[in-house]
Amino acid sequence: MGFKLSHAVLRLVTGAYMLNSGIGKLSLDEESAGNLQGMAANAFPQSKSLPAATFGKVLAGTEIGIGAALLAPFVPTRLAALALTAFSGGLLTVYAKTPGLTQPDGIRPTQAGVPLAKDVWLAGIGFALLVDRRHRKQATHKTVASRK
Repeated sequence: MGFKLSHAVLRLVTGAYMLNSGIGKLSLDEESAGNLQGMAANAFPQSKSLPAATFGKVLAGTEIGIGAALLAPFVPTRLAALALTAFSGGLLTVYAKTPGLTQPDGIRPTQAGVPLAKDVWLAGIGFALLVDRRHRKQATHKTVASRK
């Protein structure tokens, strides 16, 4: 497992962002947690089965866990990237399914949708880490095969 500066930079900035976001959500009041839960329920109706305060703590813990995984050098990039990609995919699903966040085309954000639309960058970073990792393994395999 080699060290790549490009991975370290992406992991550091994204991990710090996720960790900060999760820590900020630890002190959510019941109303704020309920608002987040209501948005999440547009995409994931089962999220309504939790009490709002519990939903807020689970969301905070998830963000903290992903942020910590991205920041911890001993966590494989592929694992941290999978977690980030899955989580950001969920955020983008919430964005797409929450009324009033997108223009009539269903993609471009309204003014209210901009705070969630920016999560496309998290998905892009997660996907870039996954693709780069896969590409490197394929290139190594081809090099070994051509030496035979």
